[in-house]
Amino acid sequence: MNRPESKTSLRQLISLVAVIAIPVALQNLLTTTGTMIDTVMIASLGEKSVGAVGLCAQYANLMYAGYWGFVGGGMLFFSQFWGAGNYKAICCSYGMTVCFMMISGVVCGSFAVFRPDLVMKLYTDSREIREIGIRYLRIAGFSFPLQVLATAMAALLRSVERVRIPLIGGIAGVVTNCICNYILIFGKLGLPAMGVRGAAIGTVIANAMNVLVVVTLVKAHHMPFVLEIKEHFRWNKALFTEYLKKSFPILMNEVFIGIGNMMVAVVLGHQIEEAIAATAVLRTLEGIITGFFAGFSNAASVVVGKEVGAGNHEEAFSRAWRLIYLCMGMTLLVDACLLLLHDPILHAMGMSGESYRIATGMLIIFCLVALIRMGNWCMNDTFRAGGDSRFGSIMELTFMFLMVQPVIHIANDIFHVPFLLLFVLCYVDEPVRFVIMQRHMYSARWIKPVSKEGQRTIDAFRKRYVR
Repeated sequence: MNRPESKTSLRQLISLVAVIAIPVALQNLLTTTGTMIDTVMIASLGEKSVGAVGLCAQYANLMYAGYWGFVGGGMLFFSQFWGAGNYKAICCSYGMTVCFMMISGVVCGSFAVFRPDLVMKLYTDSREIREIGIRYLRIAGFSFPLQVLATAMAALLRSVERVRIPLIGGIAGVVTNCICNYILIFGKLGLPAMGVRGAAIGTVIANAMNVLVVVTLVKAHHMPFVLEIKEHFRWNKALFTEYLKKSFPILMNEVFIGIGNMMVAVVLGHQIEEAIAATAVLRTLEGIITGFFAGFSNAASVVVGKEVGAGNHEEAFSRAWRLIYLCMGMTLLVDACLLLLHDPILHAMGMSGESYRIATGMLIIFCLVALIRMGNWCMNDTFRAGGDSRFGSIMELTFMFLMVQPVIHIANDIFHVPFLLLFVLCYVDEPVRFVIMQRHMYSARWIKPVSKEGQRTIDAFRKRYVR
């Protein structure tokens, strides 16, 4: 296709992105830093505790997979309706998003609280690690619905370019988590030392604090949308049908990718205990990179989706392809910093001997893969913001179950390859998907508006640019 000229210069685009991406990246970085501090505290209890809490985090990721499809679908509607100025539709789509997300939070939280033994049996065959994880999940499960609510509010506020409020809520949650964990894990201020149960209680209190701060600030600043509860449930059939149509592919993507990642986690969780502990630490450090990615991903959803919703499709397209490369450039920078500082970080997180060697190898592998991986993720989220919720989802699911899963299970079960080679094979699909996703991005076929303003101009755009 002919590439349309942008009305936004690169410097202006960076400024637009920075307003959204930097607060989101800071919030995610603070959250990851808080998780790292938790890991350092838990590391004093031994590698088995680190591994157990890390596997519990993998279960939490399954919950995220259950509701993240509705976050992606919700942000598609929030940003496009924000660009179109349709505030009632924003409230309705937010109500749908919260309702569907809460199903995942309640179901996963119930399993964590009432049947944590079943959960831990999925992830490891180590009895000691299972018992530690059970103690943690029984309490931490109460935080799951709170996490859902905080995530939904943050998604809405970021989509309408009010990023400071979720940032402040996130800071309050991280600080509360660190303080509570220090007091409860080690038994300070006259309280008994509770170990991993103290960490779980700290997680619940921190999530409650996050929600409380966001609600308080929204009310104090008279922000629209979030607390307009009556408007949240004034659904109409047309919007509800369109919402499900756009959200369903994302939901299926996230649910089955979550299942696929769980299957990967099960394979990695049945390795030696040093590898399990190293994997838990790697997932924490991975949050630093994905935290910066999430900032750009959220920015793409807003600055691209807003233009699509307003009917400015040429501008949306020209912003999109430049955002992908900005995201990859930032990922490269974060990778370099993480590799330079890996030695003190891994030692501080309790890695030594064989677990340190494995964690170092995993970190090097992940940083090399992350550049392409973050590009794929950002392209997928950009497609979703433009209204195309199917293409990226089909790509992820196809490669996860027809390529990644067969490769790692054959490598592990038949050839018994070394652990680090097995970890490399977890990302074998990323380069192939990158090429296919690039072709789709430059085709501009992913621009599919849901607002009336966007639909008025889409035919003219397609006639001129899409072949």
